[in-house]
Amino acid sequence: MASSSSSIVGVLVGLGVVLAHIHGCLGADYKAALTSSLLFYEAQRSGKLPHDQRIKWRGDSGLQDGKASGIDLVGGYYDAGDHVKFGFPMAFTLTMLAWSVVEYGPQLGAKHELQNALTAIKWGTDYLLKAHPEPNVLYVQVGDGDSDHGCWMRPEEMTTPRPAYKIDAQHPGSDVAAESAAALAAASIAFKASDGRYSSKLLGHAKQLFEFARNHQGLYQNSVPGVGQFYSSSGFQDELLWAAVWLYRATGDRAYLDYLGGSGNVGGTRTMFSWDDKFAGVQILAAKLVLDGKVQASGVWSDFKSQGEQFLCSCLQKGNNNFRKTTGGLLYFADWNNLQYVTTATFLATVYSDYLAAKHAPMQCVGGLVQPSDLISFAKSQMDYILGSNPSGMSYMVGLGSKYPTQVHHRGASIVSIKTNPTPVECKAGFDLWFHKNAPNPNVLTGAVVGGPNINDQYSDTRTNYNMAETGTANAAPFVGVLARLA
Repeated sequence: MASSSSSIVGVLVGLGVVLAHIHGCLGADYKAALTSSLLFYEAQRSGKLPHDQRIKWRGDSGLQDGKASGIDLVGGYYDAGDHVKFGFPMAFTLTMLAWSVVEYGPQLGAKHELQNALTAIKWGTDYLLKAHPEPNVLYVQVGDGDSDHGCWMRPEEMTTPRPAYKIDAQHPGSDVAAESAAALAAASIAFKASDGRYSSKLLGHAKQLFEFARNHQGLYQNSVPGVGQFYSSSGFQDELLWAAVWLYRATGDRAYLDYLGGSGNVGGTRTMFSWDDKFAGVQILAAKLVLDGKVQASGVWSDFKSQGEQFLCSCLQKGNNNFRKTTGGLLYFADWNNLQYVTTATFLATVYSDYLAAKHAPMQCVGGLVQPSDLISFAKSQMDYILGSNPSGMSYMVGLGSKYPTQVHHRGASIVSIKTNPTPVECKAGFDLWFHKNAPNPNVLTGAVVGGPNINDQYSDTRTNYNMAETGTANAAPFVGVLARLA
């Protein structure tokens, strides 16, 4: 009996070691993923690269941007696998990066990534400040989508046209102006402790952009028609509320709170949170105001909270209209670049878990009571799937683990570095030489989150399949906060 007992003890001890090892590996994966997610933004940089650039296969690019329009628009980010600077998704990316710092600055600091996160934000906000030269003028795009997509070239040697497009009082764009206001307001909070002067500058521009968006209303694709086929806005009421809630958080000025509370449009229960639709984000931030006792738990504020919670209930399969999931357990919102919606939903679940936990409060869903720990468990399930715990055993974050996408739909990554081989790759020649080449990209796009698998958990690792294999700056931004929280 003694030997039998000792055998059982031995098995249990061995199992404990294995479990601890697994837990340790997962913890290390979150930390590695956090580091990688911020490295990705260095690969997407446009402009004159700094001396401490860590992604060495990239070089300077877009150094004449804005010159033809008499304005310096050098800098910012290329939004995906192409070389157009689209202001609308870029601003949302910055808002989500800043929100990550606002909520999880201490955790980022503990993982030695806070400065990298602030640097990623500043690369974009510096550009936004340049793009806003007057109170009612905002440059919202550099480059031409059609001609850019007609070439497969490295960013360092682009020969495609680089026109700059703006909105102004006569040609409004409330959506992109208000999103830019939200980004600068959120960033002003992120920088407040480390750089008060810069924080104040960001906030000043944010206030002007909100007034511009509110006083000159319209969809930006009506003022910049070419952008419609790439990043068309479905409306601007959500961005106006989004900007207002961030400006209230940054200033404490009740005028912004009154705007939010007087809107009369809480958005209903949303089907996604994205670069185009901010209502779910507004609802969760408004719910925090209710939980914190900043507003009454009734009327429009109760509606905001209820609708935001219903979105999360649907994510957890406890709502009236649950979101689809793959067999392997991944939320499934869309066939094209699904993971951008998964990372945003996961971010909302993560922050709301913390908002609830701070007040020892649960969330009531149709399918039952949800505790803060349930929201974190859900967030972990989605993160773990993306990082490799899925039927394919593939990490959908590039460069993480032993199996990840090797043919990301990305011009710079798919063509040999100009530093390795400076022989020019011309516009059309790049398609035959590199785009259609059935081989791994010569440059690893570390930290990129690709579009992801289909509803059947299947992924086609081929460069031509942009639905699955293209990345975007908005994909990884919510990841930063979630990974900081979980690492």
